Amino acid sequence: MELTHFNGQGRARMVDVSDKEVTKREATAQSRVTMAPETLDAIKAGSVGKGDVLAVAQVAGIMAAKKTADWIPMCHPLPLTGIDIRFSDNTKDELYIEATVKTTGRTGVEMEALTAVSAAALTVYDMCKALQKDMIIGPTLLASKTGGKNGDYAREEA
Repeated sequence: MELTHFNGQGRARMVDVSDKEVTKREATAQSRVTMAPETLDAIKAGSVGKGDVLAVAQVAGIMAAKKTADWIPMCHPLPLTGIDIRFSDNTKDELYIEATVKTTGRTGVEMEALTAVSAAALTVYDMCKALQKDMIIGPTLLASKTGGKNGDYAREEA
């Protein structure tokens, strides 16, 4: 596969997507925050001093997806048509974060989905760090994507 992120001088460039076909595109990313059971219980009970952790993390993820091109240098600014952030847990010590991002355009939304779950996970950490500083974020991964020249992708579970 030929990479198109380099110009004739071998320097990085933002890929020209002008000639790509406009298609419906969707990507889902996942992350996880591992924490003490007491921290997860506090999140679920809504007793974290800074407020509703999941509500704030959800808004952070949405805002981050919309601003991905502002801090990932080679990303195209995209008109996102949908962003959904979902949370679940293992009832013990892991909070799972999943984001699905959609657009109709000439380039995919994988980076926006990855950015959304990353920002949501960092927000969980920020809001809970007074309770626990040794939380672990990750792994963060692309679970699936649809649309575009390279076709669909779905991560195989290990």
